[in-house]
Amino acid sequence: MTIFLFLALFFVLLALGVPIYLVLGSTAMISFIIDGKPLIGFASQIQDNLNSQLLMAIPLFVLAAAFMQRGGIARVLIDVADVWAGWLPGGLGVVCVAACTVFAAISGSSVATALAMGTILIPEMVKRGYPRPLALGVVGASGTLGILIPPSLALLLYALIAEESVQRLFLAGVVPGLLQAGLFAGYIMLTSKRKDLPRRKKPTTQEFLYQNLRALPALSLPVIILGGIYSGIVTISEAAALSALVAFILSVFVYRQSEFRETLAIAADGMKSAASIMIIVATALVFGHWVTESGAPEILIDYAVALDLKSWQFLLLINILLLVLGMFLEVASVLLITLPLLLPLLQPLGINPIHFGIVMTVNMELALITPPVGLNLYVLSSITDAGIGEIVRGILPFIGLMALLVGLITYIPELSLWFPSLFYDGIL
Repeated sequence: MTIFLFLALFFVLLALGVPIYLVLGSTAMISFIIDGKPLIGFASQIQDNLNSQLLMAIPLFVLAAAFMQRGGIARVLIDVADVWAGWLPGGLGVVCVAACTVFAAISGSSVATALAMGTILIPEMVKRGYPRPLALGVVGASGTLGILIPPSLALLLYALIAEESVQRLFLAGVVPGLLQAGLFAGYIMLTSKRKDLPRRKKPTTQEFLYQNLRALPALSLPVIILGGIYSGIVTISEAAALSALVAFILSVFVYRQSEFRETLAIAADGMKSAASIMIIVATALVFGHWVTESGAPEILIDYAVALDLKSWQFLLLINILLLVLGMFLEVASVLLITLPLLLPLLQPLGINPIHFGIVMTVNMELALITPPVGLNLYVLSSITDAGIGEIVRGILPFIGLMALLVGLITYIPELSLWFPSLFYDGIL
């Protein structure tokens, strides 16, 4: 009964609009008091949770994204994608998908990807004759790739809570990420042909070579990050530090879109974003510890056994649950609230935790573009004068495509598991 009272308190606080870190922290702290434990133990658990090498990677990847966003790297990636794909039907939309894919492979953040690409591409697409709702939808939906293509902050959080391999999770996100990019690009090309949207001429050989050579330093970033991780030269946290350093060098000394005196301001913005994530993670891990000790997972397991739930039925219910939660909570909150309860159910139901991590992440991508609280919708609103209604109209077809992707990823586990299995079981 105590468990249900605490969960009721938890959801009441959420409904009242209390910040998520206070909801998580206060619920866990009250449980300490009820159990007669000293509150110093609560503080000690938070300190222990923050003392994690893996957790240290999060603020460093956020810092790298901050330098990329304001340092001209986004512009370079757009330009090189334009000479490769800009002449295709719906060329500028396809460029957006391609540039977001590469940007995501460096930043790990959906919001940073949508913000950096939207600032440049939305005005350009409108200028070239694209309907503004379509331009908004393309950027908002493509930006979600930031949390699926490795390195991904969402997958880092999942690995931290589930105690799974970050390397395997990163590899598991590659094929679903490319499939998502392909679905978006295909839809944009078909829509462009139907609406007869303009496209640029094929680039000259000189322009093609110039843009590719100019983009080489930026394109080296994902190679440095992921190559360093999978070669074993650097750890995840060291790779994050390296990405922040290289992004700083490219922004200030190579592309020169940021001045050295702006470094502290950019770093401060990045650290502010990272701090909000870290405090949520710290309190959520304490909350998760309480959930585990409370016996709630065992109750859910017994309930699932009594209902004789099949794995496909469980996954369907989880997809519906995540869709509803994603309408009202941001990505980190949904992951940190649900995982302590859901993870113990995976083994009894025969669900691979790596596959489940990708299912969760793709659902969180959908949450980023689902009203009323989809963060990417508000990012687009902040960089344009478009209302949420106009943005939603443009993004609706992509919500449909994302729902299709959720179904494919959920019920074809090989899409997530083939690449990590090939790398670890087939090559190494």
